[in-house]
Amino acid sequence: MIIKNGKVFQEDGNFVQKDLYIDDNHKIARSEDQIGDKSVVDAGGRLVIPGLVDIHSHGAFGHDFSDGDSEGLKIILKYQKDHGITSYCPTSMTLPKEQLLKIFQTVREVEDYREGARVAGINMEGPFIDPAKKGAHVEGYIVEPDVEFFRECNEKCGNRIKLVTLAPNTRGAERFIEELHRETCISLGHTGADYETCKKAMELGAHHVTHLFNAMLPFAHREPGLVGAAADDDSCMVELIGDGLHIHPGMVRSIFRMFGEERVCLISDSMMATGMENGTYELGGQKVQVKDRKATLKDGTIAGSATNLFDVMKTVHSFGIPLKTAVFAATRNPAKSIGIYETVGSVTPGKEADLLILSENLDLLQVI
Repeated sequence: MIIKNGKVFQEDGNFVQKDLYIDDNHKIARSEDQIGDKSVVDAGGRLVIPGLVDIHSHGAFGHDFSDGDSEGLKIILKYQKDHGITSYCPTSMTLPKEQLLKIFQTVREVEDYREGARVAGINMEGPFIDPAKKGAHVEGYIVEPDVEFFRECNEKCGNRIKLVTLAPNTRGAERFIEELHRETCISLGHTGADYETCKKAMELGAHHVTHLFNAMLPFAHREPGLVGAAADDDSCMVELIGDGLHIHPGMVRSIFRMFGEERVCLISDSMMATGMENGTYELGGQKVQVKDRKATLKDGTIAGSATNLFDVMKTVHSFGIPLKTAVFAATRNPAKSIGIYETVGSVTPGKEADLLILSENLDLLQVI
C-alpha cells in the first residue's frame, strides 16, 4: 500500500509532506520497490501520525478486561482500534489471585485477533497497593507485594505483564523492586508514601508513576511526596489522565512544564462505560455511576474514566499543549515506557505500519 500526499509526523515532532510505503507484513518500508501491493490511499494533505499506545485502560464499550472474557476483550480491542488506539495494555483491578490468573489467560486467547488493537502487554494495577489510597479498588483484596504471586500471574499470561503498580510504603516493597525491576516496569502508585520512601524506591529501580496526582499525597511545598520524587528522577515516566476531569487544565500544563515532552505518558484509564451512554456500570466489582463522562463510586470517588486515549490527546491539546507534545505523549512516550518503541510509536521504516489519518481539526478519518 502507498499512502500519498500526507503530512507525516516525524521523530523530531515536525510534519513533512511525503509518501509512505507499507509492505505485505504491514511494516513501513523505505521505498516503493520494497512493497508488493501498490494500491494507493490519498491522504490529500491531511495529517498522518502513529497509532496511539494506551498503556492503562480497564475496558470500553460495555466490557472490562477484569471480566475474564476473551470475547469481551475482543470487543474492547475493536473499539480501541476504531478510535485510533493500535497498541493496548488491558489493565486489571485489585482482585484475588485465582481470579487474576483466569483474567490474564484471556490475552493468549486473542493473539490471532486482527480486527482490533494489538495487545502490547498487561498492566497489573493491583493488588500490591496502599489501602489508604485504594481509590476504586476493593480493600479486602489488597495484599502485600509478593514476588511469587507476581511471577505466577506473569507465567500464566506468557510473561506479558509490562507494568505492575506498587505502593512503596508497604512491607516487602523494596524486595519486590529489587527482584523484579529487570523483568517488568514497576510503577509507583495508589500510595500514601512520602518523598523519601518514593525516592528510595526509584533508586532501587522503579521508574514509572501510575496516574500522576491521583491516589497519592498532594504535591506540597514541605512534603512533595511521589510527585516530587518523580520530578527529581530523570528516568521516571509519569502517566497522566488527560480527560479534563481527573486533573485541572492548569495542572496539566504544569505537569508538561515539570516533566517535559519526553516523560509524560497520556492514558485513558478508561472503564467499560467508555463509548456508552450515561448509566450504572462496574469496575473491579464495584458499582460506578457515569454521567457526562465522569465516573464515580457511591461515595463520590472518581473511578476510572469514560474517555478514550484519542479524545484525551485532543483534550490536552485544547488546554494549550503543543500538538507535537500531545502526540509524543500518546505514542512515543508510552511505547518507550514499556519497552516496545523498537516496533511501534513512530512512523519509522521497519516498524509496524500503525497509522492514523487526521483532519487539520484532529478528527480521526482513517486507521491504517
